[in-house]
Amino acid sequence: MNRRLLALAATASAALIALTACGGTGDDAGASPQSGGLTLAQVQDAGKLVIATEGTYRPFSFHEGGTGELTGYDVEVATAVAEKLGVEPEFQETQWDAIFAGLESGRFDVIANQVSITPAREEVYSFSEPYTVSRGVIVTTADTTDISSFADLEGKTTAQSLTSNWAELARESGALIEGVEGWAQSVALLEQGRVDATINDQLTYLDYQNTNGNQNIKVAAETEETSLSAFAFRQGSDDLVAAVDAALGELAADGTLAELSDKYFGADVSK
Repeated sequence: MNRRLLALAATASAALIALTACGGTGDDAGASPQSGGLTLAQVQDAGKLVIATEGTYRPFSFHEGGTGELTGYDVEVATAVAEKLGVEPEFQETQWDAIFAGLESGRFDVIANQVSITPAREEVYSFSEPYTVSRGVIVTTADTTDISSFADLEGKTTAQSLTSNWAELARESGALIEGVEGWAQSVALLEQGRVDATINDQLTYLDYQNTNGNQNIKVAAETEETSLSAFAFRQGSDDLVAAVDAALGELAADGTLAELSDKYFGADVSK
């Protein structure tokens, strides 16, 4: 499974959602930021908000056709926030492995790249209010009637990347695992009747359906726990974070977040 797709961090007692790589708890949370926080006044004096993003992470941050302008859900949300702050958004594309180091060194003001909020990250970074909410989902064929919960996976076969946390959740649910390379292969095996289900992130499913409109599959069940993604800042950026939160609140109230969600996912993933 692509490292940028969301994954489920399952424990022995419960399924807790996290993002792999872009939402996981990786090494980025292991070191303290090296520079101080940023104030709203500093950003407004500079006239710009410097935003770190990958640029290769569809549908959140990517170039249409590989060469078009930078776009995506995160990019458009961040742009709308910058406008609310009265400054220009300046996007700097960087690889995920270097994105937190760039924030810590002061190269970027904020990260907009589906960064999931985790306890480990909250110890060293400040986060805005979440602008993306997701759950883990069981996907089956549209005519499946005997799977409506994770308990129903007992004895069933699910298509999963063997090294993913989705596979661990499937095992904990009593399922047999058919190894696959990623989501596309999971869907193919499902439609061929070679597996009973696949577990993945809701955003993966919604993104796929928004593009393909596959009527042969459906969401049969979802986890109660949610994964929350937000803008990440250096600690000490309290008034800037508060201003971004206020901007996100306005964007939620005027329907902008819902509109952008529908554009990229065909559903409101902002709440």
